Amino acid sequence: MRILLIHPNYHSGGAEIAGNWPPAWVAYLAGSLKKIGYTDLRFIDAMTNHLDEDAIRKMIAEEQPDIVGCTAITPSIYKAERILQMAKEIHPAAVTVLGGIHATFMYQQVLTEAPWIDAIVRGEGEEIFQQVVKTVDEGRWLQDRGTIRGIAYTDGAKIIATPAAPTVKDLDGIDPDWGVLEWEKYQYIPMGKRVAIPNMARGCPFTCSFCSQWKFWRDYRIRDPKKVVDEIEKLVKEHDVGFFILADEEPTINRRKFVQFCEELIARDLGILWGINTRVTDILRDEALLPLFRKAGLIHVSLGTEAAAQLNLDRFHKETTVAQNKKAIRLLREAGIVVEAQFIVGLENETAETLEETYRMAQDWKPDLANWSMYTPWPFSDLFQEMGDKVEIFDFEKYNFVTPIVKPEAMDRSELLDRVMNNYRRFYMRKALFSYPWAGTGERRRYLLGCLKAFLKSGFERKFYDLGRVNYWGPQSRQGVNFKFDAKRERPVQSVVQWAPKHDRTMKGEQQAQIMACGGGTEQMTDEEMDLAGIEGGTASAPPPASPAVAPAVH
Repeated sequence: MRILLIHPNYHSGGAEIAGNWPPAWVAYLAGSLKKIGYTDLRFIDAMTNHLDEDAIRKMIAEEQPDIVGCTAITPSIYKAERILQMAKEIHPAAVTVLGGIHATFMYQQVLTEAPWIDAIVRGEGEEIFQQVVKTVDEGRWLQDRGTIRGIAYTDGAKIIATPAAPTVKDLDGIDPDWGVLEWEKYQYIPMGKRVAIPNMARGCPFTCSFCSQWKFWRDYRIRDPKKVVDEIEKLVKEHDVGFFILADEEPTINRRKFVQFCEELIARDLGILWGINTRVTDILRDEALLPLFRKAGLIHVSLGTEAAAQLNLDRFHKETTVAQNKKAIRLLREAGIVVEAQFIVGLENETAETLEETYRMAQDWKPDLANWSMYTPWPFSDLFQEMGDKVEIFDFEKYNFVTPIVKPEAMDRSELLDRVMNNYRRFYMRKALFSYPWAGTGERRRYLLGCLKAFLKSGFERKFYDLGRVNYWGPQSRQGVNFKFDAKRERPVQSVVQWAPKHDRTMKGEQQAQIMACGGGTEQMTDEEMDLAGIEGGTASAPPPASPAVAPAVH
């Protein structure tokens, strides 16, 4: 039984400007397959190796796979569909499988436009893909595929979605096979070292309408911190990894486990630096713990903030939020941690004034780094449906945080892009001349200069923000910008069978409507919830409380 896994070649000039990121999904799937005896596996990283269709086709032809698997987030969905189409053309008998968050929720759209896909894995892939592989291996695929929970497939003219599979209860039981990756190619430019993206938890205990984390994972489970550090130690010693970023959207949400994680890193003394996304409220809550976090190697924190266009709707709320953001950034810098402020722009009520206000905020708050991301409503989010006709672009390849999907009422998309670039130019010019060279000595200064190097490199190569592809060369080229939207793409039909989270912590009213960057929430977990999350996500044997606040159930 030969299995071929392929990562699509999709680039947008976003987070990738910092380096090549290892596709962790293949390591987790490979590890789960190896656990049940399937070791004949080949992986093609088309993204890192910049493989075009001809190169991918040639590599597929060289294999004789029984199963070809691919993953996709929303912007890479068309690339993934095309890869599996080529696989089916070359090896008609092979079973083609697609996973990832987009296909999980948009399976009707995907199977309608890509009928050559034999199955879609919906949700976490480790256990479901094991069942798919075993069924194919035993020659039972066509007759027994309907018994596999958590997949969708086409049966004649019908699209079938089987009942949702349970989520993975024992996260600590997953042993990823990191050896399938070409580690010499996964370099983090700011440090010139190999980078990894392990995860400590899956999901989120809250259910905000603009987010998709809780929707994909369905419940919140967290691993044993010692097991996470075991994995990191293995990455350091066996694969020479020198930097990692926790894949969790908000790893500090469970303070108790995060502190244990930091203490374990300190005890192991692995000499590795790392970064996270987190929330302003968590930094304020953990002010006294910041020196501990830094001692554990935490060097980079990215903070989510609300959009300025939204803050202006509530002046009192804005003043409070601005003060909190400024204080959190100050606390992190005082602790020796590089802090990045994330700004969401491109809402329908965006104006020249609100864009300029985000720049003034960046100057006033004094983060070390700033990032302006275009608002991107995921097509499977509740907010996408609520926005209705305000969303008029359905070319999902452009849903990448650097392309304006929603057109502001007060300006066209090219002006929006130009004003965002003006913010970047001014912010980083000031940092390059008056801040980074004088940022003291040691790790923090070296890290900042490395970030500047990555930023300048992507700019000179015209890769930053996809500027070369859309023909933006500065303010003088604004009228010639072409985002190349595919006008043939129409609003997708929503999949019929969905699932609900096993917990209900939905925010209500204005709080629910707030659109934030990653790590922009404000809610906190109770001690009971933190305890229960550890029981459900790891191997603890203690019984759950009689009335749990969180019960068991990507991006």
